[in-house]
Amino acid sequence: MIIDKKIKVIIPAYNEEDSIANVVNDIPDTVDEIIVVSNNSTDKTEQNAAKAGATVLRESNKGYGYACLKGMEYIASTTLSDPSKKPDIIVFLDGDYSDYPEQLTEIIMPIVEKDIDFVIGSRVKRLREKGAMTPQQVFGNWLATFLMALFFRAKFTDLGPFRAIKYDKLLSLDMEDKTYGWTVEMQLKVLKKKMTYVEVPVKYRNRIGVSKVSGTVKGTIFAGVKILGWIFKYSLK
Repeated sequence: MIIDKKIKVIIPAYNEEDSIANVVNDIPDTVDEIIVVSNNSTDKTEQNAAKAGATVLRESNKGYGYACLKGMEYIASTTLSDPSKKPDIIVFLDGDYSDYPEQLTEIIMPIVEKDIDFVIGSRVKRLREKGAMTPQQVFGNWLATFLMALFFRAKFTDLGPFRAIKYDKLLSLDMEDKTYGWTVEMQLKVLKKKMTYVEVPVKYRNRIGVSKVSGTVKGTIFAGVKILGWIFKYSLK
């Protein structure tokens, strides 16, 4: 399939040496550049990503949002020096190999074919490997999307990290969250700006290694507080 769009992928990664090459290698060739942002990794994440062909950046500040913003800063700087490198679509994808990178083509199709602004890869139960999402993740996703439906009449069913958005729309969101609130902030701002969006069902498997968020009590609580904080902040505006 020939896709006449310039696509760049941003992959935040913290100590994902065992999975990152798999993720990079499984991304379709239609992508123009794969950017792995090492979020203060202390293992061989950076070396393995580079060997697989990714552009590797370093972000010393720990936090999912910090890593995503670093990737965006890099794209903005390269675009400034060479406008021909400006992407049409940005795809965000985790580095733990829980998603199926080859489904990127399905994720971007609503943008390419129907001019949709934003697409979420929804980790539906029927396509999830047993144990791939912890009970607290399942509950947290349900609660967050329920509240978004209640306050904003949203039709989201997931806060999945595998997502695609038009580059100009992403810039207009003026993203700011540095940690666990990144995904929900993006969805709330998409709603506020009345952008078009859809969900695409995606497969989801058990990640390689231990989750830095749902795998710890501290991470789970912090992520929950951040997500709910963003939702209630926007519900009061």
